[in-house]
Amino acid sequence: MRASLSVTLALAAGGFALPAPAQERIVVAGSALCEIVAALDATDRMVGRDTTCTYPESMADLPDMGYLRALSAEGLLSLNPDLILADVDAGPPETMELVAATDVPVVRVEADFTEAGVLARIDAVAQALGVDGGPLAAQVGAEFEALAEARGGSEPVRAMFILSAAGGRVLASGEGTAASGMLALAGAENAITGFEGYRQLTDEAITAAAPDAIVMMDRAGDHALDDAAIIAHPALGLTPAAQDGRIVRMDGVYLLGFGPRTPAAARDLMTALQE
Repeated sequence: MRASLSVTLALAAGGFALPAPAQERIVVAGSALCEIVAALDATDRMVGRDTTCTYPESMADLPDMGYLRALSAEGLLSLNPDLILADVDAGPPETMELVAATDVPVVRVEADFTEAGVLARIDAVAQALGVDGGPLAAQVGAEFEALAEARGGSEPVRAMFILSAAGGRVLASGEGTAASGMLALAGAENAITGFEGYRQLTDEAITAAAPDAIVMMDRAGDHALDDAAIIAHPALGLTPAAQDGRIVRMDGVYLLGFGPRTPAAARDLMTALQE
């Protein structure tokens, strides 16, 4: 018997309601979903989470089912859940198909990297849990309103978001990404346009973009790029961002999660870009 359910933002915004669940053993895959579950005071019902669920810190006490996009059906089902709450990016697809073919309900929550998208995500998770998400949505909505007032009418900073720079090859955000959405919420303009998703840029494209600021995740390893490497890069070093030292790094889950902390993350990014 197949008991899979899918919640999309459109359905959530249209008032789609799931039957009141009795689920008390929930596995959650997706950092924003974990944060929403915590903000709805329902972590006591969680029995597992994926590696991206790092906030709040208490998530570390729960069994780790693996990385969001590299889950296994055995791992997801090993804790005998009666609900799997998963980000739309959870995978690989064959894993989610195997799980969806079992008797365990699977709720997939889509993402839209806007204010409305965050509020719809909260609504979708609250419906899946059978709890009232109104107070949390109202709180986050008020924070978005305060953010809009803080943005004011100032001239937007042209920023480039770099996802990775392994071997000096710059993988940057175009349109339709969480990074692009966060830049917009922070009152910045994405300096990279003309394509969707992430793409490796040529030196010529970087120089032509001439970003006033560079935004990156605060990370280590091969994908990281410190200030010295940015300045030494043949293209990045020529940008106004590098020459002015306007380089911003933030925690990746906080910056790109698009959960309840998004208004605060956007405000922090806005402040950093204006310094």
